[in-house]
Amino acid sequence: MSLSQQLISHSLTIHCRIKRKPQNFNVQRERERKDKGKMEGKEEDVRVGANKFPERQPIGTSAQTDKDYKEPPPAPLFEPGELSSWSFWRAGIAEFIATFLFLYITVLTVMGVKRAPNMCASVGIQGIAWAFGGMIFALVYCTAGISGGHINPAVTFGLFLARKLSLTRAVFYMVMQCLGAICGAGVVKGFQPSPYQTLGGGANTVAPGYTKGSGLGAEIIGTFVLVYTVFSATDAKRSARDSHVPILAPLPIGFAVFLVHLATIPITGTGINPARSLGAAIIYNKDHSWDDHWIFWVGPFIGAALAALYHQLVIRAIPFKTRT
Repeated sequence: MSLSQQLISHSLTIHCRIKRKPQNFNVQRERERKDKGKMEGKEEDVRVGANKFPERQPIGTSAQTDKDYKEPPPAPLFEPGELSSWSFWRAGIAEFIATFLFLYITVLTVMGVKRAPNMCASVGIQGIAWAFGGMIFALVYCTAGISGGHINPAVTFGLFLARKLSLTRAVFYMVMQCLGAICGAGVVKGFQPSPYQTLGGGANTVAPGYTKGSGLGAEIIGTFVLVYTVFSATDAKRSARDSHVPILAPLPIGFAVFLVHLATIPITGTGINPARSLGAAIIYNKDHSWDDHWIFWVGPFIGAALAALYHQLVIRAIPFKTRT
């Protein structure tokens, strides 16, 4: 090929590349535009999906506007249709079994600590606190989708005051929780009757050196911590915003029980659960276990009521997200 032919061929190649470049540039811009549209669409899906949760939750707040979140309506005082629903009875059975297991494990742990010659030879107060907190964590995780995982009349009472369940369901839950606690403590006594009576049977009493007022105050504050944690950990708006919250909800509840036990075991043995106190008192059935028993009903119910009021009147006034 002559030099002139090579120059002509080279010129034609450059000319073709120059003509094709705008086309390739336009194709690249079109692809970038489509990719940007897809990303914007995904962001829109996330924004809509994070706020589109109309299902009814056990508890929740209404700090968000109706545009972003629809607060479930308050539960009616009476729901006659509940009594003919299998889910109603199934939830009660779940509460019975959960409270039964709760008393069985925790009372055995308390007796094991008291049986030891000294605290260093047993799990000690920390072990008792872990047993109570760990069982609540496990049982709430297992029963939350069936009954809400109350396992405590004080929790049920607080949720009832917040209009998260009907009076019919609240009373039914409390009855089943108390029956489960009685049966759980009864099984422990059936396995080892003599040690049960000599070791106190896990019954709650105000410790020597503390007044009844001190015991009542400890139960009020301890139950407030527990019920406040229940409200916060299972907040329906947090479930809408953070998908991991429903999975993690039992963890802070169990941890709150653990911490309260560390603080109040030396004072009252830690009740914060009227069913737990009633079950142990009935099976143990000694006079001194009944002397202060009213504290373990009045204290938890006052604490639960204060937590419900605080959550409804204060916490739900905080916006779900800041708007500019």
